[in-house]
Parts: sequence; C-alpha cells; structure tokens
Amino acid sequence: MGYRFFQPRRFLMFVIPAIALVITGCSADRYFMVPKNNMEDLRTSVQTQRATLVTMESNATVRHEQLLNKSDAATQSILDAIATQVERPVCPPAAVPVCPAVAENQGRADRLKGKVIVGEIEKFYLAGPGHIYTARIDSGAETSSIHARNVKRFERDGSNWVRFEVPVPGADGEWVTMEREISRRVRVIQASAEEAERRVVVELQFAIGDHQQVAEFTLADRANLTYEVLIGRNVLRDVMLIDVGKEYATELPDSYRRKAVNGDDS
Repeated sequence: MGYRFFQPRRFLMFVIPAIALVITGCSADRYFMVPKNNMEDLRTSVQTQRATLVTMESNATVRHEQLLNKSDAATQSILDAIATQVERPVCPPAAVPVCPAVAENQGRADRLKGKVIVGEIEKFYLAGPGHIYTARIDSGAETSSIHARNVKRFERDGSNWVRFEVPVPGADGEWVTMEREISRRVRVIQASAEEAERRVVVELQFAIGDHQQVAEFTLADRANLTYEVLIGRNVLRDVMLIDVGKEYATELPDSYRRKAVNGDDS
C-alpha cells in the first residue's frame, strides 16, 4: 500500500467552511431568533420605557417653566426696587441774577494807640430817646453836660431819681422826657453868677462814631449856648484824643441814623 503526503491547503479548504457554518448557526440562534412567547414581554417593556420617557419629558418641561417664572419674578422685583429708590433727576432752576448787597455803614472812628481821635465838633448819639445831637469837645471842662429842662427830683425804691426833658433835634419846641437815677450833685460857679449852682449828675449811654460809652453828664440849661452837648475831660480821659484841626472826624453807624429818624431807640 502506498503512502500519501498531508496537504495543508486542501485540509483548510474543508475545515474553514465547516467552522464558519457552525459559528453562523450559533450566532443566529442566540441574537436574532426570539421565541414567540417572549415577544409580548418585549413589547410591554418597550411601552413601559416609552411612557417613562414621556413622563420625564413632561416633568422637565414643567420644571423649566417654573425656573423661567422665578427668573422673571426676580427680575421684576429688582426693577421695582430700582424705580422706588432712584428718583428722576430734576434740573435745578435757572439762577436769578441778584444785585450785590450794599454793605451797611458800621460807623467810623480813627484810633491812635487805642484812643478815639475826635475833632472839636462831633455828632453825638444819645441812647434812650435815640437822638443825635451836635456836641462840642472841650478839654477845659471837667464834667460833660447836656441841655435839659424841668429837672424834678423824686424817690423810687428808696433811691433818688430825677425826671427831666431833653430837646428833640431839629424840632423846635419839642421835648422828650427821660428818667435816670441820680449819681451825685456838683457845685458849679459861673463867672456871670454871684452864687454857685448845684446841678444833678446822671449817667447816660452814648456813642461817638463806632465808640460806645457810659459816662456822667450834668443836667444844665444850655439854651444860650450853641451846642446841646458838651464833652468834657471825664469822657476824654484815657479814651479820646482831640485833633483841634478837625471837625466831624468820626461817623455814626447807619443804624443809629435810622433810630434817630424813627424817634426811638428800639
């Protein structure tokens, strides 16, 4: 008996198709072929999954709408708060031109080493009635004096007082009554009189220029004299200096002039 040699090529030609047939049959039976009794379960499962997907989609839509509503509400709340707190800008009214105010005269009195420089004649403001007189400045007189009449002494609360009248400047025959406590009495000897005259002394508040002071004045009849007021050394001492070459070296404030016109010192 003769021997045949093994031929690999012919062996593969028969073996490979057989293996392929076996694999194909197993795959078809495992993945593509479903028994009929399982089709109903598969259909039910698909429907259940489809219903679940529809429910999830519906829930997602509802949640999306809720988020949109909350966002719109928050935005509107912010807009309302801005509208409440921020006012609409208003343009300021146009400026009306105003003429600059004229400065009121506060009075004037030049000073040298703290002392008021006055001339031989000055305007004199008497507080109380608010009258402005023309005063003569005289360093030769010891005590200042003012023109007065109807000098009557009386007692008030145990003290000695005096009632008298002073003339109204610029009004002939008009007088105003004043009352003051008596400071003291002085004896005055005049060259034309044989006997000394006793005069009442009172304290009066006055102003010369912007300088105000309280000093003693004798109540005297100065009808025959040029000036109603005489300023003596009791006022000048340590307060004023006389420039004999000047008159009206000071100027009273406008407020005093207005009071003099109104006839009061209110």
